[in-house]
Amino acid sequence: MRYSLYIGRFQPFHDGHEWCVRQMLDDGKKVCIAIMDIHDDEPKNNPFPTDSVRKSINLRFVDEVNVGDIEVVVIPPIESVNYGRNVGYELIEHIPPEEIRQISATKIRNGK
Repeated sequence: MRYSLYIGRFQPFHDGHEWCVRQMLDDGKKVCIAIMDIHDDEPKNNPFPTDSVRKSINLRFVDEVNVGDIEVVVIPPIESVNYGRNVGYELIEHIPPEEIRQISATKIRNGK
């Protein structure tokens, strides 16, 4: 079984991120959540250590991780996502409802 890839900084991982992951799960897909290890590069905008982000995601999805529906991995900082030709995967955008779209990690970090 292949996984749907979800890349982010997740500073912090919030309800909007969870909404996206749940959309993939609801579509019957397994999800690979790829956390960019960017904490030390920009500590002001990325105050949460990568390991802390990973732990919070694993706690939020404990059941899904335990059965293998979600895999959480750490990747280096990503500049772009590229592909050469159609090799068997899709590019899918999940458009959240307005109340989810309004969630902002920046506002959460700033206590708003």
